[in-house]
Formats: sequence, C-alpha cells, structure tokens
Amino acid sequence: MSFAKALRCRECQREYPLEAEYVCDFCFGPLEVAYDYDAMREAVSHESIEAGPASIWRYADLLPCEPDNRVDIQAGFTPLIRANRLGKELGLTNLYLKNDCMNPTWSFKDRVVTVAATKAKEFGFDTLACASTGNLANSVAAHAASAGLDAFVFIPPDLEQGKITGSSIYNPTLVCVNGNYDDVNRLCSELAGKYPWAFVNVNMRPYYAEGSKTLGYEVAEQLGWRAPDHCVVPMASGSLYVKIWKGLQELAKLWLIDSVQTKMSGAQALGCSPIVTAFEAGTKNVQPVRPSTIAKSLAIGNPADGFYALGVMEETGGRAVTSTDDEIVEGMKLLARTEGIFAETAGGVVVAGLKKLVESGGIGKDEVTVAFITGAGLKTQEAVIDTLEPPLQVEPTIAAFEEALGERREADVQAASA
Repeated sequence: MSFAKALRCRECQREYPLEAEYVCDFCFGPLEVAYDYDAMREAVSHESIEAGPASIWRYADLLPCEPDNRVDIQAGFTPLIRANRLGKELGLTNLYLKNDCMNPTWSFKDRVVTVAATKAKEFGFDTLACASTGNLANSVAAHAASAGLDAFVFIPPDLEQGKITGSSIYNPTLVCVNGNYDDVNRLCSELAGKYPWAFVNVNMRPYYAEGSKTLGYEVAEQLGWRAPDHCVVPMASGSLYVKIWKGLQELAKLWLIDSVQTKMSGAQALGCSPIVTAFEAGTKNVQPVRPSTIAKSLAIGNPADGFYALGVMEETGGRAVTSTDDEIVEGMKLLARTEGIFAETAGGVVVAGLKKLVESGGIGKDEVTVAFITGAGLKTQEAVIDTLEPPLQVEPTIAAFEEALGERREADVQAASA
C-alpha cells in the first residue's frame, strides 16, 4: 500500500490533498509528495523489498500510488556494474556504473513514467501527455500504449531521429513545437490548464518525480544495503539528481541503511550548464540559458530543480562540472571501449565529468563511486557516427583481408605518432 499522505510545498510547507496539482496556491512553490514514515517503517524491511519483483515495484510501499493496477512495462532494477577497466583508466578502485540503458525504452524515464501513469489511472485520466527532449516522449508513448491510454507528446524540432522513431512506433500524437525545450514546456503548462490530460511532468510532476528516487534505492540495495561515498549524476532539470539523494535519505529514515554521507556531484554539457554556472559563481540564483549542445536530453535551459540541486551540492560537499561536445563524444567512446556500454550523449557527459572530478581531486581514489548512465546510445548515433572507424572493405579472399588489415594498422601507427 502507499503511505503517501499529502502534497507539501517545498517552500512554505503548506499541505494539499493528493490530487493532480503541482504548485502551491499560496507561494507558488513546487509541490512534492509527503509520506507517513513512521507507518512505513513498520511495514518495510530488507526482506519485504527483496521478496518483490525485479522492477521498481519492489519498492511499491515507498511510492505514492497503489500498485494493484499499476502500469508496468518492467522499469527498473537495472544492473549496477563494477567498472574495473574504466576505473583503472581514470584512477578509481571502486567505480560502479548504474546502467539505466537497460530499461524498456532504454532510459531512466521509464521509472518516472510508470509511477506517473499509474497515478494518472488512479485519478481517472484517459490521456497521458508530456513535454520532452526525447527520452520521456518514448516512455510516455510506450506506457500509454500498454495501458490503453491516448498519448500526446510534445517535442522540439531538433531531436535525434532515433528518439523520434522511438516515440512514433507506439502511435501517439507526436507534436513538434517550433522552439527549444523550454518553449515546449511552457506550451504544455498552458495546455494542462485547458485539457483534462495527465501531463506527466506538469500536473502529475509531484508523483512522476518520485520514480527517480528508486535509483537511490537500487544502488543502496545492490551495494549490500549501504550508500555509496560519491554519486555522479547528469543534470537537466536537476530533478533526477535531487531525487536520488532523497531516495538515499529515505532509506536511512526507514533504518534500512546507516546514515548517508554520500557526496552528490552533478554533470552538465557546457552548452547548457546553468546549474554549474551558478555553482561556480557561489550562488543558488540559476540564470536561464539558450541550449546549444549535442546532449539534447540535457538541454533544459531553465532547470526547474536547479535551486534544489545546488542545495544538495552544498549540503553534501559535492561538485558540479561541465563538458564540451568533443569531450562528451570522447566520454561515450571511452565508456564503450572500456565497459562495453553504448550510452547516449548524457552518458558521455557523466563519463567526461567523472574524469574531470578525478583529475581535480573531487573524488578520492578509493571512494565507492557510482556514475549514473541514464540512456542508450542507439538513440543518439548522430553524435558519434562521424568519429568512428569505417569498416574494412575487402573482397572475399584471405589476401584481400590481410592487405586491408595491414593498411589499417599502418595508418593507425602513423596517426598515433603524429
């Protein structure tokens, strides 16, 4: 059962009923779900969680919806991989990768949408909708199809083709809005006031955002019920970063892990880094920017949770780093070459940021560090395709193969010595 008891304003702490609302009527602060942790503590244990399904619904008692009629395409409980080869290259002895490429639509957004879609059904909505930089559109379209709901997904015009196809295949109404993501999001906020639809990241946002905290739950469980020393998280709106921290804190409140001493560091693309800019300036006043980066899934110029992300950084002693587009591509290739994971551009941001954090002393060599890889690379092939080695073209003979291989190796030696 759910132990959610109210929606609470993150600013003035006023409480509201558990309805499809997302902003405080009094101070216009954002609402989030509040729980009865005392009652939850009586019901939840390591054993009860471990007896659950291999999805985020093993944490059903910690989520804001009733699980009996859940919209479930098996999101979550993705691998936590000991990254020995990448760690060796970076100089880390205890590096782990949380590989959320393995979700049903190949990104962490399946976590938030399974919760939002389930709550939308509870409220009686018949239509799911969202503003998206791509991954969320894929997940909303898939979950709506699974639940028999109509879907409207709104996207900016410059998305990668893989993400457009990854939404269209589920037959939603796909709407391309002339403008950047912030323009798309503004339109959806206006539409949410007119149409009786469940916009997962507008009127359903308090519930939707709770799905992200399951990443914190899973990492702690997979580490043997303990929090890591350091987390490195990609930041767009900042919500994922904040909710991973919330998930770890909740486990400590429930006495499922010891007190949390985790440092939370965040990574953004240089072409869209308003949170990092504020961090470096020593302020929590996040100034919106116009995105210009290949990391389109992180291209949110006006991050809704930027202020709260900066608060977590300050509280935990974490840091914030940026990466250029070239560094993002190199991060994607490094991750693939060392660990066999083809991540999207957001993964390149994390790996490039991880490298900088190590080089600057922001992460200690022996710290148990978890880097969050949030989406799969087949969605963003355009970012790397022109930088990859083309295939050898040969006739079907051994001689032709050996001649082509010899030429390739000679060219590689010359390039290495140049």
